[in-house]
Amino acid sequence: MKHRSMALAAATIAGSSLLLAGCGSSPAKSGTSLPKSPVGNVAIVALAPQTSPNWWFPITANTAYSDMNGTMQSNLYLPLLHISRTDGIDYARSLASNVTWNSSGSVYTITLHKKWQWSNGTPVTAADVVWSMKLLEYLSGGKAPWTYGGAGIGGLPAMWKSVVAQGNHTVIVTLNQHANPQWFLHNGLGQVQPVPKAVWDIHKNLANEAKFIQSVSNTPSSPYYNVVDGPFKYDATASKPNNQYWTFVPNPSYDGHKASISKLIYQYETNSASEFAALKTGKVNVGFLPASLWSSKSQLTNDKFSTLYVFGFNYMVPNFSSKAPGHFAQLIAPAYVRQALEMGINQPGMIASLYHGHGTQEWGPIPPKPKTVFDDPSIKNIGAYNPSAGKKLLLSHGWHITNGVMTNPQGIPFKFTFDYVSGSNSVKDQAELMAQDWAKMGIKVTLLSQPFNTLIGDNVQANVTNWQMIWWGGGWTYEPDYYPTGGGLFKTGAGSNAGGYNSNQMNTLINKTYAPGTASQITANMNAYQAYAASHYPVIWLPWIPAFNETANYISGVNKWANPITDQNSPNRWTINH
Repeated sequence: MKHRSMALAAATIAGSSLLLAGCGSSPAKSGTSLPKSPVGNVAIVALAPQTSPNWWFPITANTAYSDMNGTMQSNLYLPLLHISRTDGIDYARSLASNVTWNSSGSVYTITLHKKWQWSNGTPVTAADVVWSMKLLEYLSGGKAPWTYGGAGIGGLPAMWKSVVAQGNHTVIVTLNQHANPQWFLHNGLGQVQPVPKAVWDIHKNLANEAKFIQSVSNTPSSPYYNVVDGPFKYDATASKPNNQYWTFVPNPSYDGHKASISKLIYQYETNSASEFAALKTGKVNVGFLPASLWSSKSQLTNDKFSTLYVFGFNYMVPNFSSKAPGHFAQLIAPAYVRQALEMGINQPGMIASLYHGHGTQEWGPIPPKPKTVFDDPSIKNIGAYNPSAGKKLLLSHGWHITNGVMTNPQGIPFKFTFDYVSGSNSVKDQAELMAQDWAKMGIKVTLLSQPFNTLIGDNVQANVTNWQMIWWGGGWTYEPDYYPTGGGLFKTGAGSNAGGYNSNQMNTLINKTYAPGTASQITANMNAYQAYAASHYPVIWLPWIPAFNETANYISGVNKWANPITDQNSPNRWTINH
């Protein structure tokens, strides 16, 4: 899973993931000609407000594990397995041409295509895949200088027994236990995005290599990023990365669908209003409609509007660490307390008033939209909006009101600071609404807005003394947790278990989702995990909102190639009438 930037501010392109497909688009009528681009053959993409890429190596630290960074990396590097729009595997767009496995799902044989090559002319080989996978293992083991954000996903590293090359085009992966093959293909192999070993393996020591990678992680102009196998290359001479813009140009050595656009520019935005103005004047041609400016949508006469629900969910993170400020962990330790917080969140009202009817209520980790085979509609919402009932729930467990503040049986007042992302009026309105409804329950909340990168940098257990409750204005997308078990988020010690949630029962249920079995057994295991998450509140659920997207009329292919599963797009397949 990855932090989704400003999903509810909405209406972003998910941190520049370019989510521009779905209902609501307005294609040109048959027989009419497209207008011409006033900026030439260039796509200029608006980033989410006050959000910028800050980690370019395709194995990302948990402090920078966001869709934003994933978008930049996907322009430069190809995945071992390309996940399709329907959550399948598209081998034509993968480095692997095929994967087979034994009857127990413990040994996987990966055959690589022979067509892919690095931009320096050397082929992509099994050695590149093996080295990258061993680096993933090391950075997930708890002893590295920094932690990979996907640690825990796909059984990484505990279940990975060995990864070896057999010749130049075959990799053998062996697990230390039997597994559900579809789970391991999607979540284990699906997160592998190899880099060229000959370029990056310069220290011959993974610890030193990890320190070096961290030192250049936010330096895309470094020569180490010159050798890529993706559809684009980073153009350092045409970029101003100090919160201005980042430029890509087509990779002439790319062996897939070559880009027809001459430049791909990602532009920093200070706030939603400035982004809207850039759309209106044509300075941005791929962007988003801020929900707070919905009434002004008709002013964007040269754009196509569209919406898209990506595969993910929205939530805020409570800090369960005993080192959290203000005895916060003690306050929220009982699940009924987190349920009461949930009952103070007016999800229907947010959807109706702030997002103009677009959105779906959430009470678990699998969203109703987009519709997938994983959703279990039988799971009930026990935390539906009802502040009065939430207050009664706390009182029934021995809480009491002291000086106007709800106080737990140990005498600790329910007060906390709620850090939320800056730059969006819609997110600000949501935060204020939650604080007002919690106040009706005697819960006193101090609001603090901060930039996206600051929030996700703090939102780790390494910085537990800095925060109590965090919401970056969006949620998570299931990438690379394409088989949505929650292992990278809710298991004890998982790389993206930012709140330090710890439940033996949750661990057991998640482990069962990894196991092989019949179709009915696999479904039952997934449903049991979902039901527990919906009733135990490892996080506080918020409504899931689609992206509200705007694309210039002269650009084609953006909607068609958006992928709601990976939360990514394919700019190399866009065309511009110029």
